[in-house]
Amino acid sequence: MAEIKLQQQQKTLLSLQQILTSQLLQLPMLNLEHRIYEELQENPLLELVDEQKDTAGDLADGGDLGAGEEMFDPVDRFNKSSLKERSDTQQTAERSEGRLSASYESGSKDRFFQVVQHDSFHEQLLRQLALCEGIGEREVRIAIEILGNLDPDGYFTEENQVVIDSMQFAGYDVSEGEVEDMLRKIRFLDPPGVAARNLRERLLVQLQAREDRYEPNTYETATMILRDHFDDFLHRRFERILKKSGEAKSEIELAISAITALDPHPGIFQDEGGHYITPDFVVAYENGVLSAVLNDRSALSVKVTDRYQPILKNRKAPKEEKQFIRKNLQRAQEFTSAIETRRQTLLKVIAALLKWQYDFFIYGPEKIVPLGMKVIAAETDLDISTISRAVNGKYVQTRYGVFELKYFFSGGLSQEEGEDLSSKIIRQYIAEMVREENPDNPLSDDSMTEMLVKRGVHIARRTVAKYREQMQIPVARLRKKIF
Repeated sequence: MAEIKLQQQQKTLLSLQQILTSQLLQLPMLNLEHRIYEELQENPLLELVDEQKDTAGDLADGGDLGAGEEMFDPVDRFNKSSLKERSDTQQTAERSEGRLSASYESGSKDRFFQVVQHDSFHEQLLRQLALCEGIGEREVRIAIEILGNLDPDGYFTEENQVVIDSMQFAGYDVSEGEVEDMLRKIRFLDPPGVAARNLRERLLVQLQAREDRYEPNTYETATMILRDHFDDFLHRRFERILKKSGEAKSEIELAISAITALDPHPGIFQDEGGHYITPDFVVAYENGVLSAVLNDRSALSVKVTDRYQPILKNRKAPKEEKQFIRKNLQRAQEFTSAIETRRQTLLKVIAALLKWQYDFFIYGPEKIVPLGMKVIAAETDLDISTISRAVNGKYVQTRYGVFELKYFFSGGLSQEEGEDLSSKIIRQYIAEMVREENPDNPLSDDSMTEMLVKRGVHIARRTVAKYREQMQIPVARLRKKIF
């Protein structure tokens, strides 16, 4: 007889509408625009709203909305005549009189897109290679295979057999010597050093490629340091290099200067085009009013079309057609609803940030305060996961520059005055100390900790070390002046 058991389980079930809303919420502006275009292509029940409409500022002053534009009307502005005082500073009076507002602004009526052709970094290298002697289709295919196996920093760390096997699969029998020969050719293209196997080889290649720029003694000494004393050079043990090599101090100085001028990351910062940040919000401060506008030009004003309503009402229409229309109608309604929910959520988040980071938007980054997502979640009555999706990949334009929304969330440390100081401000303090330190005697983590404590910041040495490493600042020993 089968055994019957009762089990109690908890499961989180999300509706398709909730899933769609979450997906759209975390998309940055340009990605959302592409997503809307895709939906317009797939769903015949969606259509673009007439682009000839006023901006939110004009509509807020009493402009009428046309039919079908209700989904993208401006949200009501809200003003707060006073804010809770968070400090007894001299800005209290001004802040208590300040007002906050958040609104939606539609896109421009004229939209122009210009397609620009950009060669990728690999294409630039192949173009150079094609101009070299003895390069035919076979050699180009080997080069393409090598470039396709480079790591993100441009190193070739694979075995030559990987290229040989791939070429065999494509119908070419390639020898080990051919792969090595092509690796050497690629390494001496512009910029030199691409496809090297390690940093030492990359620097030696760059040194050799620029041999005519150096005095013969400087070139020989620099080559010797990289070949025989690379580990000492990497850890800045210059006194040891001086002792082991027996070279004059002046020659070692010139050689090390030549090596440090080389590029350890050739081509990594090549501009391949199209890397732009479009802010999702624009924050302005005028006449005592701090306002945030949702720069929602990506919302292409889609709406559910009514052109298929006669078919639904026609009793003689084919059943299959009605089912198709009803299915896509529901999908279109869910999509437009998800876009509206996204917009409202973003406005809630930016409004809460205006309140809690008021001093930042008025006085600048040095006034940022510690803030957790829990605070914004409580302020907006939204879940923390929703806040996380809302700030992911979103940017705000302020008069102090463009910042990612994640920038406004950070932990803090206590000061002697009792207020919390954002960890971002502490990082700025550390960067200033390193910038102003004596290069002959750089500050240790203990020294920086003592200096911060004197400023009234209660911080541990290990925390200073953690912040320094996060900012990719080397330890004091590696920051010391060469000689």
